[in-house]
Amino acid sequence: MASVAFLGLGVMGYPMAGHLKNKGGHDVTVYNRTTAKAEKWVAEHGGAFAKTPAEAAEGKDFVFTCVGNDDDLRQVTIGKTGCFQTMKKGAIYIDHTTASAEVARELAAAAAERGFTALDAPVSGGQAGAENGVLTVMVGGEEDDFERAKPVIDSFARMVGLMGPAGAGQLTKMINQITIAGLVQGLAEGLHFGRRAGLDLEKVVEVISKGAAGSWQMENRHKTMIAGKYDFGFAVDWMRKDLGICLEEADRNGAKLPVTALVDQFYKEVQQIGGSRWDTSSLMARLER
Repeated sequence: MASVAFLGLGVMGYPMAGHLKNKGGHDVTVYNRTTAKAEKWVAEHGGAFAKTPAEAAEGKDFVFTCVGNDDDLRQVTIGKTGCFQTMKKGAIYIDHTTASAEVARELAAAAAERGFTALDAPVSGGQAGAENGVLTVMVGGEEDDFERAKPVIDSFARMVGLMGPAGAGQLTKMINQITIAGLVQGLAEGLHFGRRAGLDLEKVVEVISKGAAGSWQMENRHKTMIAGKYDFGFAVDWMRKDLGICLEEADRNGAKLPVTALVDQFYKEVQQIGGSRWDTSSLMARLER
């Protein structure tokens, strides 16, 4: 059993922290900007909550974060009441936020100066993956730290991989989002085309999903896309945040992402028709208007 702090109890962090406590059997202290959410978590799972990230992290072996973006991340780590102010030497900081590789490297350097280490470890699998404890975790950092942290991360993951040094986890998550963007757009266009052609879309998917066109998105989202229902996971606002990170990194490294840039603009159109909180499969809604 390890002593753990978990900072950020959103739709992903709340169940992840729960798995650390219940499945992993760890001693967990949580922090959330809205204290009521932390109190609810403790009432549900046990453990303890703290009023600041610094208080939550004091004396812990592992400190996890799962927040919104780079700015939120800096606030809960190197901010005045951030966890980096109290983390003990030899501890490991693990960040599950989808953020930039730049901030991952920045926090790894700041951790090293303070005598502890950091792993950037964004996740894939969505809210359902977090709730069911079957996330995929892409890790950047040193191998020794990864080996120490992996048994703890395993509490809510089915796949945990070390991708390279600091920042490599975030870069891998960017590839994940780039790939998803193209897949969802392709699926939306295919279903839209099939509907206009007068085909039975369920029969179409039953056949093509068993061939080269098959994907997780097709298997898990085609029914809701056909029904025009888009309340099943990762929101458009968050996807646009992630794609923005991808496009900024591409500007730095010279990668060409024409499809990603185009799909990002399609998601902007979804936002404009009121779909900011719809899930990412709502690219279908733009075509069906």
